[in-house]
Amino acid sequence: MTGGAERPTTGSAGDLTARARIRDAALALFAERGMRGTTIRAVAEAAGVSPGLVQHHFGSKEGLREACDEHVIEALRTIKRQALDGGMDDPGFMGLALRTGLPVQRYLARALVDGSPAAARLFDDAVAAYKDLLERPGPGMNKPSTSDLHAYATAVTGMAFGMIVLHEHLSRALGANTLTLEGYPRLTKALLDVQTDNLISPELLEQTRTALDRLSPSEGSGDA
Repeated sequence: MTGGAERPTTGSAGDLTARARIRDAALALFAERGMRGTTIRAVAEAAGVSPGLVQHHFGSKEGLREACDEHVIEALRTIKRQALDGGMDDPGFMGLALRTGLPVQRYLARALVDGSPAAARLFDDAVAAYKDLLERPGPGMNKPSTSDLHAYATAVTGMAFGMIVLHEHLSRALGANTLTLEGYPRLTKALLDVQTDNLISPELLEQTRTALDRLSPSEGSGDA
């Protein structure tokens, strides 16, 4: 994995409790070593606390992993909401968002390829969070015109998470680690271009939809 086990800063400036330090240390170690390669003792050492305090707050390594998963989903949701609520007008917002979001993405990059039930829950929770965001879009964001919002949210989540999982290939192609402040901006600007360009003509779009409808007559049946 690229990026290393640097100590992330995923909370607010005042989020310096022992529980938060343990969680942040676990995020970095899980990202570098995976669930199997991370021990309670290693997390405690990285957080500057005793193994007993880690167990006091989280019970077990699985409990710690679940807490990290919940924090990741909430962090992604919060960053998105703050950006839509005017954060982009604040000169300091992007830097803060990147310092918060990049450790989260490093964690996701490892968690999503672990093949564990936790990874499945993480993906499903992200789909639900994005669907909720699309149903009640904030300032600067339009509600999508899709007739299958669940599939729409799933597709967008898959594309976003795919970029994270494939970050090593993307980093090689772009010449900079896309999970760092050096490489992330260039990739994200390219994604903005992709999302705003109209590459398909209305005629080709309609032809494609018609062809797909013939293959899938029960449109929207996969909505959850």
